[in-house]
Amino acid sequence: MTTPTPALEALLMERSLTDAQLLAAAEAAADFRILPDATVLKIGGQSVIDRGRAAVYPLVDEIVAARQQHPLLIGTGAGTRARHLYSIAAGLNLPAGVLAQLGASVADQNAAMLGQLMAKHGISHVDGAGLAAVPLFLAEVRAVIFSGMPPFKLWMRPAAESVIPPYRTDAGCFLMAEQFGCKQMIYVKDENGLYTANPKTDKHATLIPKISVDEMKAQGLHDSILEFPVLDLLQSARHIRQVQVINGLVPGNLTRALAGEHVGTIITAN
Repeated sequence: MTTPTPALEALLMERSLTDAQLLAAAEAAADFRILPDATVLKIGGQSVIDRGRAAVYPLVDEIVAARQQHPLLIGTGAGTRARHLYSIAAGLNLPAGVLAQLGASVADQNAAMLGQLMAKHGISHVDGAGLAAVPLFLAEVRAVIFSGMPPFKLWMRPAAESVIPPYRTDAGCFLMAEQFGCKQMIYVKDENGLYTANPKTDKHATLIPKISVDEMKAQGLHDSILEFPVLDLLQSARHIRQVQVINGLVPGNLTRALAGEHVGTIITAN
């Protein structure tokens, strides 16, 4: 007869939080999905919002129409202004945590602007404690906007070789999708997806429709379209086991991706 596994509660009371048996019991526990029908969109700062009205207005119209069938959590990137701030702050020898705060301020600005554009449709920008009201917003207006920068701020873990915050808006949006147990994660950028090289500088670059994280790393593509830490987050995730990267400047792409079509590039955990 096998010995019953001690209850997780008893282990938590008696053992260190790094105890192997406790960790195994916690891993085996059921994980509740909070918003299983929702999709997280990450709207690129540099790739979309920085392009202004010509890029943003059509995408806003598409989002407003799509939310009727798909509840949406819309995260914003930081973009060019954050890069300018990073360059100044890094030149002043400021630490990664300060750069993270500066980058967050720009993502916040983009979320606020997107919120004003969608205000007449009842779609609001929320942050901080307001995130607790996300289910209510989704139930009432089927969409909500948040700043994509994860709230690490001064507690940002520095990268090994740089003061640039490694966890930025791509990672923040992914973490939102994973922790809420959402249906899918879509990155809205200005390229058709992942290429074998930078399509802006290499005319021979070809689109990769589907690829795994390990394949990306083996081919040296791990830092070419998403922030590098996102790939490791994807491999360790419970709910979001793939992400999709689409070109939001092409009308209809977002609608098709939300409907489950293979648009752009799909990056899988396995």
